[in-house]
Amino acid sequence: MTSKTIANGILRAVGIIIAIALLMLFLYKIQSVIAYLAFAAVIALIGRPIVLFLRRKLKFPNTLAVIISMLLMVGILAGIIALFVPLISEQGKNLSLLDIDKLQENVNTLYKEITNYLGFSTSDVNEALEDAEIEKNILDGLNISFIPDFLNSFLNILSSLSIGLFSVLFISFFFLKDSKLFQNGLLMFVPNNNEKRTVNSIEKINNLLSRYFLGLLLQIFILFVIYTIVLLIVGIENAIVIAFLCSLFNIIPYVGPLIGGVLMIGLTMTSNLGADFSEVILPKSGYVLIGLLIGQLVDNFFSQPFIFSNSVKSHPLEIFLVIIIAGLLFGVIGMIVAVPGYTAIKVILKEFLSENKLVKSLTHNL
Repeated sequence: MTSKTIANGILRAVGIIIAIALLMLFLYKIQSVIAYLAFAAVIALIGRPIVLFLRRKLKFPNTLAVIISMLLMVGILAGIIALFVPLISEQGKNLSLLDIDKLQENVNTLYKEITNYLGFSTSDVNEALEDAEIEKNILDGLNISFIPDFLNSFLNILSSLSIGLFSVLFISFFFLKDSKLFQNGLLMFVPNNNEKRTVNSIEKINNLLSRYFLGLLLQIFILFVIYTIVLLIVGIENAIVIAFLCSLFNIIPYVGPLIGGVLMIGLTMTSNLGADFSEVILPKSGYVLIGLLIGQLVDNFFSQPFIFSNSVKSHPLEIFLVIIIAGLLFGVIGMIVAVPGYTAIKVILKEFLSENKLVKSLTHNL
């Protein structure tokens, strides 16, 4: 091996490293565009069955079917946003009339009642509160100078969300209108001898993920109904909004239900500040906890097995391990995208490595 060959090899390796670094930098700079494409792909997968139904069953033209599907999804989104308007308006009104001293008194009273109920003496609680100087610390920490900064940040976030929403809807429309758009773009980088397998993989992935996301919506809807019924029975204000918000956390596997449960019980307790703890707050919180347990039992023994077995064709234990590993590697985002990502990988492996023994055992249901 000559020195020239070694030098060329080193230059080639350096060139590859620089190219990879530039590619990663480019992807980092356009991460918002990648996020828009990802959200648009999810919306397109959810809307795909609606478009196919309108085209095949009702004989609608493709463009009209896409427009109707988009209007339907935008209408649902607008309805969801409209649910939160009364809650935001009410909370804004409450904040404008907020009595800090009264709020502190109610919170401290609730804390004392919980502590006494658990067996601690009132003197211990009072001594702890005096030592901690909670009220003084709260009042000293109040600084209204954050309000202008908060409003500016809120307006910037609102502006970004508006641009993002328009971008996602615009991209989603064309993903639905031309279902081969993504496929044709990907095939430009695929060798001719692998085009057929790639097309088959994309079609299978689209079908499986469409069913998965629709199943996920059904899962959230079932929890939403259960939580709404429980909160209405208990008599919590804005029950529909709270139920929707808590059921939405179920998108995050395993961790989401815990967050939603803590949020629901916390809102139940704070909405009854000032009431008797043992006769009002504790029973209502207990009923909400029972409702949460019922919702999770239904979700774990009906909704999730139905989704995983009939959409992504994976065993629940298999899914559990994949979600845990993705969570350890990539955090919450990894847990959310673990199932659709794993499903796509399984389809690709079956299409290109169908003779491999491990691949056969993992993909025998596909």
